[in-house]
Amino acid sequence: MRKILLFIAILMVGGPLTAQIKLSGVVKDSIGDPLEMANVIAIDTVSKKMTSYGFTDSKGMYKLNLKKNSIYKVKISYVGMKPADLIITTKESDIVKNVTLAYDNALDEINIVAKMPVTVKGDTIIYNADSYKNGTERKLEDVLKKLPGVEINEDGQIEVEGKTVEKVMVDGKDFFDGDSKLATKNIPSNAVDKIQVLRNFGDVSQLRGVQDNQDRVALNIKLKKGKENFWFGDVTVGAGDSPNEGLYLFQPKLFYYTPKYTLNVIGDLNNIGEVVLNRRDVRNFSGGFRSQSPSNGTSINLASAGIGFLNATARNANRIETQLGALNFSYSPSKKLDLSGFLIWSGNSNGQRNINRIDYVDPDIPDDVTDNTTDQTSNTALLKLSAIYKKDFNNQLNYDVIGRFSNEYRTDNISSAVVGNNIFEGENATPYRVNQNFSYFYTASEKSIFALEVEHVLQDEDPFYASSLENDPTNNDLADNDGFDDAAEELGLDRTNMFYRLNQDRRVKSNQMDAKLDYYYILNDKSNLNFVGGTILSRQNFDSQFFQLLDDNSIFDPTLTIPGVTDPQLTNDTEYNFTDLYVGMRYRLRSGIFTIRPGFTLHSFNINNTQFGTEYFEDKQFRILPEFRVIAQFKRSENLTFSYNQLINFTDVNQIARGIVANNYSSFFFGNSELVNSVNHNLSLDYRSFNLFNNINTFASVRYSKTIDQVANVANFVDGSVISTSSSLNLPFDAETLTAFGFISKTWGKLRGRFRTNYTYFKGFQLFGGNTTEINRQNYTFAPSFNTNFRKAPNVSLRYSVSFSDVENNVIGIANRTTSFNTVTHAPAIEADAYIWNSLTVRSDISFNEVKQDGVVQNTFKIWNFSMGYRKDRDAKWEYEIRANNILGTDSRLAVNNGAISNSINETFILPRFITARVIYSL
Repeated sequence: MRKILLFIAILMVGGPLTAQIKLSGVVKDSIGDPLEMANVIAIDTVSKKMTSYGFTDSKGMYKLNLKKNSIYKVKISYVGMKPADLIITTKESDIVKNVTLAYDNALDEINIVAKMPVTVKGDTIIYNADSYKNGTERKLEDVLKKLPGVEINEDGQIEVEGKTVEKVMVDGKDFFDGDSKLATKNIPSNAVDKIQVLRNFGDVSQLRGVQDNQDRVALNIKLKKGKENFWFGDVTVGAGDSPNEGLYLFQPKLFYYTPKYTLNVIGDLNNIGEVVLNRRDVRNFSGGFRSQSPSNGTSINLASAGIGFLNATARNANRIETQLGALNFSYSPSKKLDLSGFLIWSGNSNGQRNINRIDYVDPDIPDDVTDNTTDQTSNTALLKLSAIYKKDFNNQLNYDVIGRFSNEYRTDNISSAVVGNNIFEGENATPYRVNQNFSYFYTASEKSIFALEVEHVLQDEDPFYASSLENDPTNNDLADNDGFDDAAEELGLDRTNMFYRLNQDRRVKSNQMDAKLDYYYILNDKSNLNFVGGTILSRQNFDSQFFQLLDDNSIFDPTLTIPGVTDPQLTNDTEYNFTDLYVGMRYRLRSGIFTIRPGFTLHSFNINNTQFGTEYFEDKQFRILPEFRVIAQFKRSENLTFSYNQLINFTDVNQIARGIVANNYSSFFFGNSELVNSVNHNLSLDYRSFNLFNNINTFASVRYSKTIDQVANVANFVDGSVISTSSSLNLPFDAETLTAFGFISKTWGKLRGRFRTNYTYFKGFQLFGGNTTEINRQNYTFAPSFNTNFRKAPNVSLRYSVSFSDVENNVIGIANRTTSFNTVTHAPAIEADAYIWNSLTVRSDISFNEVKQDGVVQNTFKIWNFSMGYRKDRDAKWEYEIRANNILGTDSRLAVNNGAISNSINETFILPRFITARVIYSL
């Protein structure tokens, strides 16, 4: 089979190259300097179609592959130059043709650019979408996957040259505040004319000359003519069958664009696992706010105190029901004012089943097998309003507010070989979060720019937890007592009931403001100074109560006796305050190919917490945090960036509240009121090259992080049980992480090859059972892939990934207590699509996954999907489609996890075989 695929690939590569000659040369300006990134296209004079195109490299060289014995019109253009038109007659030999362009103020190459599949204007890469379509595309992501230099990662986010696209716009207007996943899954491909990749992206034009934006990328989708002032989009209706239930699907996706206002409407109602926004996406929907100046070295994360909600996809859930309603608008009443916003309601109900086989390293802890069936529902409303007011070039004011309001609940029915078969858990919460952002940018003079930014976060979370475990009250003191009895004794529970019913309510309120003022002083056209001053003020309150509900429904307050925990409490009444006052300076210098930016910030920290109204803990610090960044810009599309910075990580109230918190029936947590911050030393080296001359796109990155005083959990197990209690502390050892990533893609005609690799080394420590275990973990992956992009022939994508995970755990100070595990995962996949007879679209994909541990196969996992759609022609309004998912009927998949405390094999059940029929109407 591999030989056949290789032979097909050779034919696909070799076919287009037969009977060809090469046209090459150098393009210069009138004084003899080479012109980089000049456009060169060849048009067949008989067919009147573009046959080949290319760009000049940094030396002005170009090359085109042309057919023998043909006549071409070759156009060469460059911004600010008069274009050159050449008539080239090919014979049997290669041709060399040098060209000199004269300067011209008229930019009349625009019409030529429109015909080019891809061109570059400064920091903007422009793709002509139609040049990459073959008729099988339906949504924006189908086009993006075919663009050189553009990738869609596993999370559905867009990446360009290894950088995640932070914002997607349509005709210059933010699409749902720039969320790339909503854009790729919903914008119809037939409405897309141009795709503009905006590198070195900056939201504020006043700051572009004084900042480094090499890590920022945005996308602007240009609509085709005729899409303005009219509704466009599509409506999909479907139904089908599965072994468990009937299937339904309803997805309206409608868009309206005018120069003055826009309106986008997206709806989704289905039970076939097609999730546009999952719960994690919704919770991470930040509203698009990003600070315009670099990080000032402080990190305090308002961690979620919400319920343990599992993210559901077709690969880890056996039931998914989705409801989504989303409305996005923008309105420009004048050239100075832009208003926008969105309203999103997302409902997600799903079911999951996991069978987990756990092998504990400590022989005193019994091995366990758990079977967990989960049902969970999340309903969330998101509301955002934004305003941008540009009085003139010197004044810009931004304000936006985003609110997230949720209602979530989860139930688990669990059986455990150790604890028992009738375990029930339930959680519910109604959290909300309101985030306000205000910024003002003022250019006082040619040399002075001020930037004021203020962010305020108000967050309220109220999770309630309840569990029930079956109990025989007559065998509490016997050797073969119930699996939870020993833990119940430590927890001080009443053991005379038929059920252990544990309850806990929590309330975590967070109020945080981050304000800073940047002043940029421009020394000259090569350098500037940046002075910054600001503060972070954070206040959190944590209240909780843990209690037992007896069989007669009365409330019982246990008496905790937890080994290793001094004075354990049933409740939490904690106030946590954090203050950071800082000033800093950065110097930015451009010299030749280098941009250098050293800097530092001075911080005064004051952290205090009050427990139970009487216990007071305080920590005051003064820190100097250095930073350094240098960029080497070798060519317009090739650079190397090195950076170093120190980051101070502060915990939040969830880690320092020292009363009991029930994570679940088998895990109870006590915070540490005396935790201190950790310190991170971060170094990175990034290389990027986007070379349109030889169609090679390269990205490589190396990152190293060393963490001092890392906050970690220390677990202790009840004797002879799988029930654990844990607390947090600052590790006395330094943790280290080294990651390396590489990606290269090369295009040969209609064939593109990619190779991706990554490597991670982690050295950390786990404190457990009075021992300290040093963990050394290495993960590395190699992933080659090839795909074709023919306009009038079937296309194939071949992918293969092999991943290695090597784990070594060494108990410090104890001989012969080193364990090692080696896991290998093979994951080949093939996708094919074809547009036949100008009416039939066929797609199919097959993926295979095999997991081996220490040479023994633990799991094989196969998925096959197929779809076939009919439309009268490319412009037809109606399309009829049959789609089959998981044709092989795969029931479950396995994951192997190795740790310092336990090793486990987790079996996850997935969605069954689905067959649906759909009707799509395009406006």
